[in-house]
Amino acid sequence: MTDYATPPGSLPPQTALTTTRAQFHESFAVIPHGVMRDIVTSALPGWTKTRAWILARPLTGFAETFAQLIVELAPGGGSDAPEPDPNGQAVLFVTSGGFTLTISGQTHEMIPGSYAYLPPGADWQISNPGSAPATFHWIRKSYEPARGIDIPEAFVTHETQTPIQYMPDTNEAWGTQRFVDPEDLRHDMHVTIVTFEPGGTIPFPETHVMEHGLYVLEGKAVYLLNQSWVEVEAGDFMWLRAFCPQACYAGGPGRFRYLLYKDVNRHPKLSLR
Repeated sequence: MTDYATPPGSLPPQTALTTTRAQFHESFAVIPHGVMRDIVTSALPGWTKTRAWILARPLTGFAETFAQLIVELAPGGGSDAPEPDPNGQAVLFVTSGGFTLTISGQTHEMIPGSYAYLPPGADWQISNPGSAPATFHWIRKSYEPARGIDIPEAFVTHETQTPIQYMPDTNEAWGTQRFVDPEDLRHDMHVTIVTFEPGGTIPFPETHVMEHGLYVLEGKAVYLLNQSWVEVEAGDFMWLRAFCPQACYAGGPGRFRYLLYKDVNRHPKLSLR
């Protein structure tokens, strides 16, 4: 398993052009990997030797249901109390390096492709005992309880243990790795990996209530965001507001894969508060 794309850090040379593919609109945003530089990182309270690129957070006119961070743990970095919100649930997905994740006293060695779900109130700690930095996505959502439904348990797995479920009538050109059962109503968010083979498409403009965060793990494609076709590649992040039309065409030469967040399995709220 090779490492996935991570932010480049540092700074471009003074001779570089400022033109990029970065876009921010009412219904979507594109944050290309080339703008994820050192000067836009944040330190995190309760964490040591750690920095984060904050890709999305609840904000008027932007993401409403989730936060997504790319976290870089330097050797010796980590946290004994990582989650500040008692109602915060999380998915961790490792893109490079390795670290130790401890959940209720049980230790897990996390490597590229490792995936962890952490429910609200989970007792977890994280540390990098190695000699190289480790990078992972930390996707957070405030858990929405539902009457008669239990809070899900924590679990750790790896993408190689989760088969691709192909969409019907696509000749295995478009598929999704689902880490939880879509019919498990305990989960109010899904974080999956979507894969397109070269030439694979989303053949219609999906237009739906689920909000999305998409981080491109590998490959390149053209992606429809509202009325704009945008070229994206490994390391890019896209935010899609609810009901933003979307489609995709993966032109190759290799597979196009992205980490996908969406909110699911709850009644629509009847007010804005």
